[in-house]
Amino acid sequence: MTKKQTDKLAEAKVIKPQGMDMERALVLDTVRITEQAAIAASRVAGKGDSDLVDQAGVDAMRRVLNELDIDGEIVIGEGERDEAPMLYIGEKVGRGGDHAWQVDIAVDPVEGTGITARMINNSVAVIALAEKGGLFQAPDTYMEKLIVGPPAAGKVNLNWPVAANLQNIAMSLDRAVADLTVTILDRERHEQLIKEVREAGARVKLVGDGDVIAALAAAVRGTNVHAVMGIGGAPEGVLAAAALKCLGGEIQGRFKPRNDDERKRLEAKGASETKVYLTEELAPGKNIVFSATGITDGDLLRGVKFFKDGARTHTISLGYKSRIVRFTDAVHLMADGARVNIHI
Repeated sequence: MTKKQTDKLAEAKVIKPQGMDMERALVLDTVRITEQAAIAASRVAGKGDSDLVDQAGVDAMRRVLNELDIDGEIVIGEGERDEAPMLYIGEKVGRGGDHAWQVDIAVDPVEGTGITARMINNSVAVIALAEKGGLFQAPDTYMEKLIVGPPAAGKVNLNWPVAANLQNIAMSLDRAVADLTVTILDRERHEQLIKEVREAGARVKLVGDGDVIAALAAAVRGTNVHAVMGIGGAPEGVLAAAALKCLGGEIQGRFKPRNDDERKRLEAKGASETKVYLTEELAPGKNIVFSATGITDGDLLRGVKFFKDGARTHTISLGYKSRIVRFTDAVHLMADGARVNIHI
């Protein structure tokens, strides 16, 4: 190759598409990340070991992330570096380099490690990527949440009574409150909330885990879930915000630190305990890519199914710029020792 040809090749590598092209460049990679994490976690699902499930998902997710042409930083991860040795907050991933996509990353390699360990429905592998500063760096604390789909976006308020919000959700969907189903984490702290939802006339779907997949189900038609209410993890709230922004849904959240240490972490991020944060504040990015792959069967996604020579996965992927929602049914075959993906 002549020097002139080499210079032209180098020049071509410098030209990196912007805006929506970031989504085009990374959307299939995000799908591959969650597919591999889901497959790895599924191989040890049902063994009753939550740590084993989490380790499998994390290892697979990190391996794929480090194969990508990104200069990425984990902003929502497995905890602080001294508490979690893998995919910790602040960890750098990807090949890096001058021409790599610079992205902030939110991950939950296995949302629902306990339910995966017991082979209970609705566990998923989740990731969201955005340009630098495109995802709120929420500390590992709790968050009170109100999540609705596109028809009710802008028509609810976390400060309003439960009955008022349910009435507005019902009106946005042109149905009665009695037709609504609200997902709430099955926790003792939600006893009063559950009572208020039922007294208002709506139905309650109690789940053991899974803030993010519950948010997706509320924003996608046909799941028979119309809202998510209650207190869950703040990091999951950011992941949910990334997905809801792509789908046109809405999350409103208020941080609920459990102790003084979490309160100090919240203050260090410049966040408020009293402020209600909206979707745009939790996921301010203009180039957001999101993917979730089912580990066990659920309301929205089918779980991983193994056969003799491979596995089958079911994934939802989203892009904010394109406004495209993709459902990917993929068969992962092993051929001559190499993995081949067939997307159906």
